[in-house]
Amino acid sequence: MKTIYFDNNATTQVDPEVFAAMEPFLRDMYGNPSSMHHKGGEVAAPLRQARQKLADLLGCAPEEIIYTSCGTESDNTALWSALRAQPERKHLLTSRVEHSAIYNNVSLLRRLGYRVTEIGVDKYGRLDMEELRKSLTPDTALASFHWANNETGVIFPVEEIAGMCSERGVVFHTDAVQAVGKIPMSLSQSRVDMLSLAGHKLHAPKGIGALYVRQGLKFSPFMVGGHQERGRRGGTENVPYIVGLGKAAELALRRLPEENSRVRDLRDRLEEGLLKIPYSIVNGDREHRLPNTTNISFEYIEGESILFHLSSFGVCASSGSACTSGSLEPSHVLRAMGVPFTAAHGSIRLSLCVYNTQEEVDFTLEKFPPIVAKLRALSPFWKDDGPAESALLTCDSDNCNLCG
Repeated sequence: MKTIYFDNNATTQVDPEVFAAMEPFLRDMYGNPSSMHHKGGEVAAPLRQARQKLADLLGCAPEEIIYTSCGTESDNTALWSALRAQPERKHLLTSRVEHSAIYNNVSLLRRLGYRVTEIGVDKYGRLDMEELRKSLTPDTALASFHWANNETGVIFPVEEIAGMCSERGVVFHTDAVQAVGKIPMSLSQSRVDMLSLAGHKLHAPKGIGALYVRQGLKFSPFMVGGHQERGRRGGTENVPYIVGLGKAAELALRRLPEENSRVRDLRDRLEEGLLKIPYSIVNGDREHRLPNTTNISFEYIEGESILFHLSSFGVCASSGSACTSGSLEPSHVLRAMGVPFTAAHGSIRLSLCVYNTQEEVDFTLEKFPPIVAKLRALSPFWKDDGPAESALLTCDSDNCNLCG
C-alpha cells in the first residue's frame, strides 16, 4: 500500500540529498571538531559551510546561530536565558496558542514566582495586538510568540511584535519551528532577538535544531559545558546532523518559490474538495497562514476515527484534538479560538510538502467523504442528514457531550 503523507507539520521525510550529505560523517569523517589532529580538522570546514547555509536561509550572520538538539531545547534555552540574564524582571508575555515547549513552562514559571500574561486570539487564531501592547511593562523579561501555529498554520505578525518589544526594551523570542523553510525570512533586517527552529520540520533528521541569537544580546547558556558554540551551548558538536541541517537549509531556500506556489495550490485543492462535505469548517485565518497547512473540522464525529480510516488507505494526517491518556479534551489551540466542541473534536490537520502530488490529493478526496458519512451514521450526535438534537447542547467543558 502506497503511503500518502500529509503530516509534515509533525515531521518530514529526510531528503535523499540530506542523507547523502550526512553519510560520510557517519562513516569515515568521524573526528571531533575540537581535536587538533587531521581527523578533527577535516570536519571543521564542513561545519562552517553548514552554518553558513543555515544563516543564508534565515538571513543572518553565521555567528548568530547556536546548534541545539531540537526545537524544544531551543525554546527552553531562549526562555531561561532571558530570565537568567535579567533576574530583576519577573514578567513573561506569551499567547494561549503556543507549542507545548513554551505553553507547558507557564505553570512552572508561576510556581517560581513569575507573572505570566497569556495573550488571547480571536476565532480565526489571530493575536489580540492591542492586549499585547497594553501588557508590555518595564518588568517584562521576555515576550515569546510563535511565528506560525503548528495546528492551524496561522501566521502571527512577528515583525510588528518585534518592533513593539524593541521600543519597550523587551527581549523578543519567536518559535519559528513551523515557519522556517516555508516562508521567506531576513533576520538581519528584523528586530527579532531569538528564534527557534527544528531540522526535522524541513527534511533534516530528528535530533538537530538551532537557536538564532541576535548579535550583542545578553545571553545565559542553558546547557553548560565546554567551549562549543562560542561557549553558549556545551557538548560535542553533532557533526553529521549539523551537516544534514545545512543541506536541508540549502534545499529549503531553493524550494521556497515552489512551497509558496505549487504546494499552496495543492493545499487549496485539497481544502476546497473537503469543504464540499456538509458541516465542515476551516479552523484559522485562511489568508495569513502557512502555504502547506489546513485544519478542517468535520462536526459531530471524532477526528481520531477519521485518522484510523484514512490510515487504512495509506493516508497519514493528524488530529487537532491532541487526545492523550484517554482524555478527549480538544487541543488548547482550538479551545483558545473558541471552536465549538462539536467541531473541535472532529478536527483534522493536513500538512503538505514539496513531495506531495495532485494524484495524492485527488485520491484522498475520493476516500474522505465516505469515511465521514460512515462515521456520522454511527454517531449518537447525528440523525439522518443532520445533527441530532442532543448535539446542539452547549459544551461547558465540565459536562461535554463528547468529553463525557
